[in-house]
Amino acid sequence: MARKGDVVINIEKCKGCEVCLTACPNEVLALSNEVNSKGYHYAMKVNAECIGCANCAVVCPDAVITVYREKPVKKV
Repeated sequence: MARKGDVVINIEKCKGCEVCLTACPNEVLALSNEVNSKGYHYAMKVNAECIGCANCAVVCPDAVITVYREKPVKKV
């Protein structure tokens, strides 16, 4: 069973460096066409295929990405 995850990005602090995009194995992230208040195209979640690997958060130079993982349900 694959892990499921969710990505949350602080878009106001994201500088759009694209490092997270290349680190994601499932192409969950892309750059927005919009810009934040600082004028940067920010990273955003574009699909629900996140597996919770946290590669994006690890490589983010500005630490603006948080990854959440579902806890596996234990069978009794």
